[in-house]
Amino acid sequence: MSEKPVENEALDEETLFVVSQTFKALSDPTRIRILYLLCREEMSVNGIAEALDLRQSTVSHQLRFLKNLRLVTYRREGTTIYYSHDDQHVMDLLQQTIQHALHN
Repeated sequence: MSEKPVENEALDEETLFVVSQTFKALSDPTRIRILYLLCREEMSVNGIAEALDLRQSTVSHQLRFLKNLRLVTYRREGTTIYYSHDDQHVMDLLQQTIQHALHN
């Protein structure tokens, strides 16, 4: 990560809002579990629900939240919708935070 913030430049309100919403997304354990799973592979709602032992309605609700923030994307194959992560920067942040948490 070699990108540095521009010195002496204030963040505009839209940027502040997007950053705070991204951290809000990462503040929920269920959303973290879903994003971590989608870091590794594309999955359907049913696949996510089964892998994480969650109700389908819970997964759908969380995916809608993540999709609205453009953290996940989807594609349709027949009647099945497959989800994957949509922002490598956020996935990198998630992976680094997990590594930080695991560091002794």
